[in-house]
Amino acid sequence: MTAPQPPAEPERIPLTLADPSRRRGCVTVAVALLFGAAVGGVVGLIFGQTPGLITAAVVAGTLALLTWMTARRRIWLQGPRVVAETIGSKTVDLRTVERLDLLVTDVRGVRTVGLLVGAKGKSINIALAAYSGTGGRELGILALRRLADALAGSENTSGLVFSQLLVAQLRAEARGEAAPERPLFQLASVAPQGKLAQRLRTEAITRFVANLP
Repeated sequence: MTAPQPPAEPERIPLTLADPSRRRGCVTVAVALLFGAAVGGVVGLIFGQTPGLITAAVVAGTLALLTWMTARRRIWLQGPRVVAETIGSKTVDLRTVERLDLLVTDVRGVRTVGLLVGAKGKSINIALAAYSGTGGRELGILALRRLADALAGSENTSGLVFSQLLVAQLRAEARGEAAPERPLFQLASVAPQGKLAQRLRTEAITRFVANLP
């Protein structure tokens, strides 16, 4: 008799919003090197050449390492589980997720809307969209659809609210609405300015979703 085949693993759906272009990475590294050189130059003027060179190397090296780690970061959805991988990896199961928050970060005029999921001391921030002016980048249709389905099956009662939010985003995109008319853009816009990162209250999101067409 033929041995039964093990069930196939669920498909990996990338949840990465970051621009993977080589040019962007090179520019970021160049900025890190220039910043390190500038800091090292100031230290060198005050304390001498050797401390300045050491400072420049440490600052530039640290920033370059952070850039490299950010470039290596991968997030994907596999069935009901969200997996993030940089050097190591961590997993959050959306079926038993304990924390669901919507975060808005504002860095150099770019507002990023992220879904923070957490359980058992682990947390992963999934960037859903990033907007600048009246345009931006959003997760693809398949990624949003699968993420909405996984959230709808969560034991956490907030999961259904966030699932409905993503479905509304998909419907707005299907209708061909411009970015300012889409739910994620509207949430990013109503967040108060002047804060690097802020959490939107779940109650406010629930009311927002209830009033969506």
